Amino acid sequence: MMKQKPAFEAIEPDFGHSFTYQKFDANLSNKNHIWHYHPEMELVYVNGGSGKRQIGSHVSYYTDGDLILIGSNLPHCGFTDKLTGNTSETVVQMKIDFLGTDFFGIPEMKKIQKLFEMAKGGIAFNGNTKRKIGEKMEILEYQSDFQRLLSILNILNELGNSQDFKVLNAAGFSLETEVKDNDRINIIFNHVKTNFKEEITLEEVADLASMTVPSFCRYFKKITNKTFTQFVNEYRLVHASKLLAEKPISITDVCFESGFNNFSHFNKLFKAFTGQNPSEYRNQLKAVLQ
Repeated sequence: MMKQKPAFEAIEPDFGHSFTYQKFDANLSNKNHIWHYHPEMELVYVNGGSGKRQIGSHVSYYTDGDLILIGSNLPHCGFTDKLTGNTSETVVQMKIDFLGTDFFGIPEMKKIQKLFEMAKGGIAFNGNTKRKIGEKMEILEYQSDFQRLLSILNILNELGNSQDFKVLNAAGFSLETEVKDNDRINIIFNHVKTNFKEEITLEEVADLASMTVPSFCRYFKKITNKTFTQFVNEYRLVHASKLLAEKPISITDVCFESGFNNFSHFNKLFKAFTGQNPSEYRNQLKAVLQ
């Protein structure tokens, strides 16, 4: 069985810069669609549209844009594709010590330090914070390097003061970044991403991780706080949510397209996961997306 190369992304700010700023739009799309990780923290604003957020072992479907802060070395996927329907995507990446090793230790930075701590599980911001900070991130495009730096500090401070957020891997994602663990977990996540429409056996993923089945099951649960089966089912259910929102196909087709081979089992799992059955979910989303 061919092993996928682990996806470590080396991020080099342009010469003379301490952080990376990128803006993607219809002319330049963000192509990072496999799970990858890097030591830099990443702040992403998706202006409008709807799509998947895949961060650590958390997978969910967002609508009306997204604002996310991803901690250092936390595996994640790109958030937009050609069906997202967003206007643009702004990404800022910086190492935790990008302003020097002690800068965030000063008293005025206490809130930001707490924010960085929470970001280890990935944070999604909503409501007023998403709107206000989203606007500030869009303006970065027109600022000088120094203004950008001040704006990023200001943005981090406002995020540290915000109540409009949800930690995505709330029960923890315990990769205290052993690089070999990161590589191993990325191989597994990307295998699920590529093959979720087929049956995925515990034997094949344990083999990918070079482990026995029992030790793989313990390992996966320890790192992600989920069983492997739960993770795969959630991945399939979020894909189903995406299809229900974006494709005018029957709910039976959604079921089989998402890797489920039993319609009543799919219905039951979907309702437990979203609180609604697939047709209620689709109708509610239509109202949101219009």
